[in-house]
Amino acid sequence: MTVKTVSFVKSSGKWQECPEPTLPEYAFIGRSNVGKSSLINAMMNHKDLAKTSQTPGKTQLINHFLVNENWYLTDLPGYGYARVSKVLRRDFEKLITNYILNRKNLVNLFVLVDVRHEPQKIDIEFIEWCGENGIPFSIVFTKADKLKPNAVIKNVESYKNELLKTWDSLPELYVTSAEKKEGTDEILKFIGKTNDFLQQNHVRFDE
Repeated sequence: MTVKTVSFVKSSGKWQECPEPTLPEYAFIGRSNVGKSSLINAMMNHKDLAKTSQTPGKTQLINHFLVNENWYLTDLPGYGYARVSKVLRRDFEKLITNYILNRKNLVNLFVLVDVRHEPQKIDIEFIEWCGENGIPFSIVFTKADKLKPNAVIKNVESYKNELLKTWDSLPELYVTSAEKKEGTDEILKFIGKTNDFLQQNHVRFDE
């Protein structure tokens, strides 16, 4: 898929304030320092679309972008950021879970994981939660350029082995580098094929 147009639509503090659920929607989520904004910018070929920051936890609202006039890319707040207050962290968690569980046009959730680390408890727990709630999702490993190729393969295998302790099969996996724009085409190809399938089958979300 070629990204021809992309524009910011709105930021929402509640899932009910999100744009009307008439178009397919693909959301991106991960721990607060996983490189989510950088990956979104690389995918969209736009340097400042999603705001990057040296301060983890910058994204505190649900941010919607309209791509090619026919689907939404959604930038969700990061989970597990320890430096905010417990009350604020609870608010973030409530905002995220309510959006994921109630957004009718959410076609796929891309869960971003930093490939530099061994399997993290918070990521595994979030992935398990998605499975328990029947949320369609993919796992996106970020920052692959920060490691040697063999180390990337080793860490991806570690995650697979950890997940296969409780999963019969795994979702789609992508290895990416925002810096080198690796893996971004594969994600866009998946979105394009999924949108074609939805269109061919006349799937509507607002009924």
